[in-house]
Amino acid sequence: MNLVEILKFSEEYLKKYSFSKPRLEAEKLVSYVLNLDRIALYIHYERELTEEEKTSIKQLLKQMVEEKKSFDEIKGEKKDYKAENLEIFNKSVEYLKKNGVPSPLVDTEYIFSEALKVSRNTLKYSMSREIKEEDKDKIREMLVLRAKKRKPLQYILGEWEFYGLPFKVSEGVLIPRADTEILVEQCIQLMRDIEEPNILDIGTGSGAISIAIANELKSSSVTGIDINEKALKLANENKILNKIENVNFMESNLFEKLDKDFKYDLIVSNPPYISKEEYETLMPEVKNYEPQNALTDLGDGLYFYREISKLAGEYLKDTGYLAYEIGYNQAKDVTKILQNNNFDILSVIKDYGGNDRVVIAKKAIKAENFEGIEEEEDVNLSEWLWLFFTWRTYRSETKRAKRFS
Repeated sequence: MNLVEILKFSEEYLKKYSFSKPRLEAEKLVSYVLNLDRIALYIHYERELTEEEKTSIKQLLKQMVEEKKSFDEIKGEKKDYKAENLEIFNKSVEYLKKNGVPSPLVDTEYIFSEALKVSRNTLKYSMSREIKEEDKDKIREMLVLRAKKRKPLQYILGEWEFYGLPFKVSEGVLIPRADTEILVEQCIQLMRDIEEPNILDIGTGSGAISIAIANELKSSSVTGIDINEKALKLANENKILNKIENVNFMESNLFEKLDKDFKYDLIVSNPPYISKEEYETLMPEVKNYEPQNALTDLGDGLYFYREISKLAGEYLKDTGYLAYEIGYNQAKDVTKILQNNNFDILSVIKDYGGNDRVVIAKKAIKAENFEGIEEEEDVNLSEWLWLFFTWRTYRSETKRAKRFS
C-alpha cells in the first residue's frame, strides 16, 4: 500500500467507528508514524510504506478504537530528528565547500535525497524523520567520493535528468548537460511540422538527444549511432527506462555503416569539440572521469564538424537540416565549414550563459531549382530562410522560457 491508500484506509476505519473528523485523525496518525509534516503526506503520496510502518499504523488505529480516544490522547512522546538532521546536513555542505566542490549546497541536497529516497524538491519535508545508520553511512560515502575523489555527482547518483526524462549515467559515457537541451529544442521545432521525420543522431552516447527527440515527436523515426559499445548498451537501457519505441541504436563510425540510399530529414550531432589545449584546463570532475574521446578530438576541436559536414549532404533529403552543438568560440569556424560543404546557415543560438551553442544549417538549394524565376523579383532564398527560422527560434525560446518559469 502506498501513502494515499493507507490514509484512505485509516480514514474509513475511523469513520466506521464514528470518530469525529476521521480524515484529520488519520493524517495526524500517519504523519506521526512516518515522521513527516502533515502537509508532506500529500507530497509523498506515491511512497510505498514498509511493513513495519503499516504495522505501527494498524496498532495505533486499533488502540484508538479500543480506548475510544483521539490520536492526540493516545500518542506518546516521539523524538523530532529535525534539528539533528539539519546539523548533519549543514556540516555536509561545509565539508564539500571546504574541499572546493563548486555547488556544495545543491550537491548535498541531491546526496541526501538519494539516501532518503525522496525528491530534492520535497527533502525539507523529510528532515524530521530518523536517518538510519545505514543511510548515514551511504551519505558519508557519497560525500567522500564527491569531495576527496571529485567524482561527478551524476556518476555517484547513477541517474540524471535531461529534458524532463531520467537517464542512467555511468563512467565511460558522457554526462548529459543542460546546454544540450537547447539543441534538442531546436531539432524538435525543425521537425514539428514534418510528417514522420527520419532523424539521425551522430555520437549518441547515453542516447539523451535521440530519446528526448523521439519522446516529443512520436511519429518520428530516430537512429542513434556511436562507436562506443558501452555507450550503446547504456543508450538501449535508457530507451527501455523511458519506454521509447521509435528510436534505435547501432554501432557505426560516423556514416560508415549507414545506407547511402536512405535519406534523413535531420542529422544532429553533439560531437567532441573541445580542443586539446582547452582539454588540459578542464575541472578534475570532467578530465578525470568523463571519456576523453567524447570530449576532445585531441586537435583543434573541429575535426568532427569537418568530417560530418563533408558527407552529411549525401545522407540528407534536399530539404534536410544539419544541427550541431558547438563550443562557445566555434560559431565562425563551424559556419565556414558548413558553407564550404554546400550548406546555408539558418541560425546560431546562444546557451543560458549567452554563449554561441547551436548552429542550424540547411542543404543549399541548387540554382537549377529556380529556373523561370524572373531576376526582377529579386528573390533571396537564404535571406527568406533566415527570417523564417528566426521566427521559429523566437517561438521556441518563448516556449522554453515558459517551461522553466
